[in-house]
Amino acid sequence: MDSHEVLREAVEEIGVKALAGRLRLSSALVYKWCQGHSKDDPDTSGARNPLDRVAEIVNATGSTEVINWLCNRADGFYVKNPKPIEGTPDLELLQTTQGLVQQFGAMLLAVSNSIADDNEIDAREADRIRQAWEKLKATAECFVASCEQGTFRPMK
Repeated sequence: MDSHEVLREAVEEIGVKALAGRLRLSSALVYKWCQGHSKDDPDTSGARNPLDRVAEIVNATGSTEVINWLCNRADGFYVKNPKPIEGTPDLELLQTTQGLVQQFGAMLLAVSNSIADDNEIDAREADRIRQAWEKLKATAECFVASCEQGTFRPMK
């Protein structure tokens, strides 16, 4: 789905005029954001919208922190799509499984260390737990995607 289509669907919920009013922008600009735009095609009437600009920021900086911040604002978390494990079909299943268990252990260690000193978890400790959890989710997703690709099939 293109960015202008995503915006158009989101705007339908509250209406162009309501969104324009909340953003203190003209309705015409919001309408333009919801139309297709191409710098190569002068016949398109849309305008570069905020989603396109955020994508440009991510591409230019190589950082996904902007996306992570947006996800946090929407009460969510950004997890990058995994890159399945490269290797031959006889890649050592046990070794990869142990890596997954190690990540789980790291998350449990973050929890244990957080409560060991005062039986509480403060914001800084919660952040460390969150980081360990995100690494575990990414590792597990990578493992599952590799399984789905047949990375761990025995050689014939």
